[in-house]
Amino acid sequence: MSVSTNMIAEGELRLRLDRFQWWALAAGGLGLFLSLAAWSLWPEQFWPSYLVAYVFWVGLALGCMGLTMLHHLVGGSWGLVVRRPMESGGMTLLPLALLFVPLALGLSQLYPWARPEEVAHDPQLQHKSLYLNVGFYLVRTVGYFVIWLVFASVLNRLSSDQDRRADHRPSGKLQWLSGPGLVLLFLTGTFSAIDWLMSLEPHWSSTIYGCLVIVGEALATLAMMIAVVVFLSADQPMAEATTPDRLNDLGNLMLTFTILWAYMSFMQYLIIWCGNLPEEIPWYLRRTRGGWQWVALALSLFHFFLPFFVLLFRESKRQSRLIVQVAILVLAMHWVDLIWLVVPASSDPASPRIPWVELPLSLVAMLGIGGLCTAFFIGHLKGRPLIPLNDPHLNEVIEHAGGLGQR
Repeated sequence: MSVSTNMIAEGELRLRLDRFQWWALAAGGLGLFLSLAAWSLWPEQFWPSYLVAYVFWVGLALGCMGLTMLHHLVGGSWGLVVRRPMESGGMTLLPLALLFVPLALGLSQLYPWARPEEVAHDPQLQHKSLYLNVGFYLVRTVGYFVIWLVFASVLNRLSSDQDRRADHRPSGKLQWLSGPGLVLLFLTGTFSAIDWLMSLEPHWSSTIYGCLVIVGEALATLAMMIAVVVFLSADQPMAEATTPDRLNDLGNLMLTFTILWAYMSFMQYLIIWCGNLPEEIPWYLRRTRGGWQWVALALSLFHFFLPFFVLLFRESKRQSRLIVQVAILVLAMHWVDLIWLVVPASSDPASPRIPWVELPLSLVAMLGIGGLCTAFFIGHLKGRPLIPLNDPHLNEVIEHAGGLGQR
């Protein structure tokens, strides 16, 4: 494998990426136009749907940045094939920061604490108003994005320096930055999950909630990166770098996060079920009645048991087609999981039901936000070598080259 010429050149891969970028941009524009129409027709149902789509794509961007820093911190050849896609995924936080503006305009539609008339008659909301208020919420959100964008930009700049320099100084800086970066990303990711999702029901709280959301984001990111890498492996240089061993490594990581997500989800439910406290159980009552119990069952089966069973077997993780199918299933169920977390928040605990109109609205919002982010992602990815140059683990990848295209 020639690592000196692994920039995406004019060829079949470049043409495919150009076409995909154009279609993604067109889909994003159409999705945002339909979202605007949906907002005018169904304003109450639109905001939860937009929040689901927005958190989905922000979670992928944060997951990309977190896994990039994890790779810099602990090393290993598993990260070489996904590092450039993850770095580009982290940079999608730039358009996502702009796409937060519609949410800022609809806070009173989403959050009870943003409606002064409700706060005036609710002692609990008044007690929490020092933290849960519109001004502080917006300040915190701006702070999150500033921190995230600074880290994403610095990681990409140092990674570019690593391509140009034969010494290991950029690699050392990347490792040094990734330690505190992961801690700060975990803290900001936890608080953003509390602000954007958990505060939809401000009378309920869970100390594990933020961690659970972060683990779900990491799992979905691994699934997305597996699909991206297999797509890129149709041409050089990724055809040689994306070996069955690398897919096996990524599949093992996805299996780990699948187990961790299931464990944390079950433990949160078990603790609340054992406590049986009036201030805690309404959150689950909304999500286990009126049809939502079937969504919870589907999450158990298709977000844990089926991926867990398939990923247990080594050969399953080494087959590109099969592992991509599992990855797509995980991504779809992550979207369903976010719907299960967000949409029931506005329902009546005594008579919860699935508002079916919100599902197509969420798909429209997913198309709009996802299309623009995908176009931005591809544009950033095309301008850089797909395999990081001068990485300390590059020789290991070269020695084990024997890619999918040769199987």
